[in-house]
Amino acid sequence: MKHTPRKRFGQNFLKDQSVIEAIIMAIAPGKTDLVVEIGPGTGALTQLLLRTLPRLHVIELDRDLVEKLEKAYPADKLIIHQGDVLQFDFTKIVARTDQKLRIVGNLPYNISTPLLFHLMPLAKQVHDQHFMLQKEVVERMVAEPGSKAYGRLSVMLQWQYHMDMLFIVPPTAFIPQPKVDSAIVRMIPRPQPEKCDAKKLEKTVTQAFSQRRKILRNTLAPLFSENDLIDAGIDPARRPEEIPVEQFISLANRLP
Repeated sequence: MKHTPRKRFGQNFLKDQSVIEAIIMAIAPGKTDLVVEIGPGTGALTQLLLRTLPRLHVIELDRDLVEKLEKAYPADKLIIHQGDVLQFDFTKIVARTDQKLRIVGNLPYNISTPLLFHLMPLAKQVHDQHFMLQKEVVERMVAEPGSKAYGRLSVMLQWQYHMDMLFIVPPTAFIPQPKVDSAIVRMIPRPQPEKCDAKKLEKTVTQAFSQRRKILRNTLAPLFSENDLIDAGIDPARRPEEIPVEQFISLANRLP
């Protein structure tokens, strides 16, 4: 399927067949799976997914690509949702079934982080997620405490998901070539994440990482007393990148 990539949509289409097949192997779609592909583009993954799946949901913003996909696949096999994925209500797909979603996609770099947060409330209805993202973003997602990459994104996502970076994809695998490496990440929702209000946790970690080089006694002073930090098991003289997810959750639960 031919299509001129559009910069305003952040389009970089996969062309390397070996990479495409490696992604499909990582996803390992089953015949009864309920799969949603975000940003099918020219159908590089779509085509191989439909070799196994009887039907596939896709979400595509570009109307020209939607028209081409409609011509390429039967409507009962490829169910196309045209629109902005950041506004899309995924519960419409799972509303009439007990199945959990499997979500996949080559995500545009310009919406990757907002989209990951958009999907978080859906975690209990998701079996797994496989995404291609900018390598730097994936490194931040899976980073452990003590790492320079560990930050707000690490804490928020690790609260809800087990995550692994599977492999790196070079710029040469795309048309047009991006200026950075990409990576495939697998995200599996935790069956019983620790109880915490998402807004409280986000407020806590955003404040904590607002000045990474400062100790938490100073950085978190607008939200917590030194005793609050100690009660959460946190040394007030530590920096935010040294604090594990569980302690951030404990601290966030102390917010009124």
